[in-house]
Amino acid sequence: MGVVELAGERVRLDAPGLDDVDRIAELCRDPEIAGWTTVPVPYGPEDARAFVTGMVADGWVSGRSCTWAIRDGETLVGMIGLHGIEERRAEIGFWLAPEARGGGLMSEAVSLVLDFGFAPSPGGLGLLRVEWFAFEGNAASAAVARRAGFHWEGRRRLGGVQRGVRRDDWQAGLLAEDPRVPVDGWPEETFRQTQP
Repeated sequence: MGVVELAGERVRLDAPGLDDVDRIAELCRDPEIAGWTTVPVPYGPEDARAFVTGMVADGWVSGRSCTWAIRDGETLVGMIGLHGIEERRAEIGFWLAPEARGGGLMSEAVSLVLDFGFAPSPGGLGLLRVEWFAFEGNAASAAVARRAGFHWEGRRRLGGVQRGVRRDDWQAGLLAEDPRVPVDGWPEETFRQTQP
């Protein structure tokens, strides 16, 4: 599969490249990004280069994952992707630079990615289900998923792994036919952000 670029009113999504290595390394040293994701710690330019030339490039070629840089104008402000693509399902993951949080950019990026994921091929992936996971306490990520229409499916005890350590995580799912509107039924704990 070739790289697919997506554009909305305020964000543009494209595959991160070697020109983005320094910016990715800078952002992945943010304590919030490091705390809620599985990026290596400490994170340096060599990690960003391996990410761009390995995981990103290999994912697009194999069709097993689609990873996009989120750009506000020309500035890389985050990353989003569909991973583990198989049998018409995928997992969505995302992070955003501190200065870009809270303005709706991530919600727009998620909507673009879901549109592409659920669209029938050849214009999209033809997915039936997209799953969202976050380590317990990541209410900011939960808010994005809730606004996008994901349905709460539960807390998994020691369900996630972060740098060799098992952690509790949350799970939600969105089906192709689900309305893409905010969903009720999420537990109160998913509204309270904690420290990663």
